[in-house]
Amino acid sequence: MDMDQVRTFREVVELGSFVRAADSLHVTQSTVSARIKELELGLGQALFVRRKSGVTLTPAGKRFQPHAATLLRVLQQARQDVALPAEMRAVLNIGGQFSLWERILLRWMATFRTGNPDVAVRAVVGTPESLMRSLTDGLLDVAVMYAPEARPGFTIEKFFDESLIMVATRAGHGGSNEPDYVFVDWGDDFGAWHSDQFPGFTAPGLHVSLGTLGLRHILAQGGAGYFPARVVAGEVAAGKLFPVRAAPQFLRPAHLIYPAEGTPTRAAALASLRAATAVDAAALS
Repeated sequence: MDMDQVRTFREVVELGSFVRAADSLHVTQSTVSARIKELELGLGQALFVRRKSGVTLTPAGKRFQPHAATLLRVLQQARQDVALPAEMRAVLNIGGQFSLWERILLRWMATFRTGNPDVAVRAVVGTPESLMRSLTDGLLDVAVMYAPEARPGFTIEKFFDESLIMVATRAGHGGSNEPDYVFVDWGDDFGAWHSDQFPGFTAPGLHVSLGTLGLRHILAQGGAGYFPARVVAGEVAAGKLFPVRAAPQFLRPAHLIYPAEGTPTRAAALASLRAATAVDAAALS
């Protein structure tokens, strides 16, 4: 079976459209259509019901879906196992959102590799959606994210509470009332909280979807915004940033999510992650 056909099937299922699947795979829509047609011919069954509004799975398509995930997972695992150097006994696949790699997962990875030199680590940066899909497909052993989706067969464990604080480049900053305030989009829950806390807040002069971008901007141009306390601790200590004392803090919990069926390598990684969080919490307390 052509694995490009299987990958294309998965993208169409996930995105609900041949057009969106083509964009995601960086191929033409006709290529997506041809791959699905060939897959259907090979299986002897129609997999999708095609409508103007998109596509849905046929009963046969629904039955094929878990097998497609298994095929992709087995192929990925086979590639990893074959490529492992002889001195490596296992590979750990870990994914996380970008902001969680900063200052936490990167430092953890160095510690884990030192303590487990015979375990290869594959580190993945992704969105919650892409990380959940990789977990479901068996391509990740554990993921770290802020808003995991509960799914059967997976364990969600609270990792730590991220404290978002408002900081400014000058003492006495007026916070969200001033024109140089930068709104950082930390997710829907933060947006709702922000609206409740600052009911008079209007459209910001600058809205960014990546915390690193917002932080670099205010450090270079001046201003204020909400950022993780652990990320700005160094700048605060150096007098480059000042906490806006009157501004409330927002607690944003981060979670570990992993398959309920464990492996020794995953267990070692989880223990190491929990220990790393305890060290960070002690350092910030």
